[in-house]
Amino acid sequence: MLKKEIKYRNPLTNLGYEHEDILPNGGFGAILAHAGVGKTALLVQIALNTMIREESALHLSLQDAVSKVDVWYQELFQNIAGKFSDAEAQEYWDKIQPYRFIMTFRVESFSAANFEERLTDLMQQNIFKPHTVLIDGLKFDEAGRGQMVLLKELAKKYSMRVWFTVHEHRNEAPAENGLPVSFLHVADLFDVMVQLEAKGDEVYINSLKGKSSSAKPHTLRLDPATMLIKSVK
Repeated sequence: MLKKEIKYRNPLTNLGYEHEDILPNGGFGAILAHAGVGKTALLVQIALNTMIREESALHLSLQDAVSKVDVWYQELFQNIAGKFSDAEAQEYWDKIQPYRFIMTFRVESFSAANFEERLTDLMQQNIFKPHTVLIDGLKFDEAGRGQMVLLKELAKKYSMRVWFTVHEHRNEAPAENGLPVSFLHVADLFDVMVQLEAKGDEVYINSLKGKSSSAKPHTLRLDPATMLIKSVK
């Protein structure tokens, strides 16, 4: 029952994306938003959906400690599992937690080479092999295209799908296509883009790239109380 509930809350399939993974092997996905709108919350729900399907999710944070990232997972999982007993929720959390690994980097020390070194350490020791990687906190206005191309090559080399959060600066006018100017130099590397848009007390999730052209429009939003995805009626 609990597994069905979490799969129902997969945040992106309702936007018109055709497959459960959303991204292909070696694919890049971007979650764009201003600070404080919900990028990390959406990223964690993508990871939880991966975990519930018994696929491994590597969460790489460039801004928060492991303990803070874990709190995101615990709180969002508890919100999803709120109508179930504490014992049942805990039992299921214990079952899926091994499918998650949290890794941290200092922003200034992160590079494709350093990431591959730590990734291969995990895989060679049979500790963890990621199906999906979630990178939170990369500064695209400082990251050169060369590093992103190398990360794309890593994604293909290890058959991973990689999601990034992309910070939109409030004082930066977007480009004509609606994307942040600081992101344009790497935008073509991305297969899927979704944007969180705050309107009053509501946060809407819009698809910018990657969904089926024949898909029916379906708007989602983040519930401000729980930060979970819900359909707009």
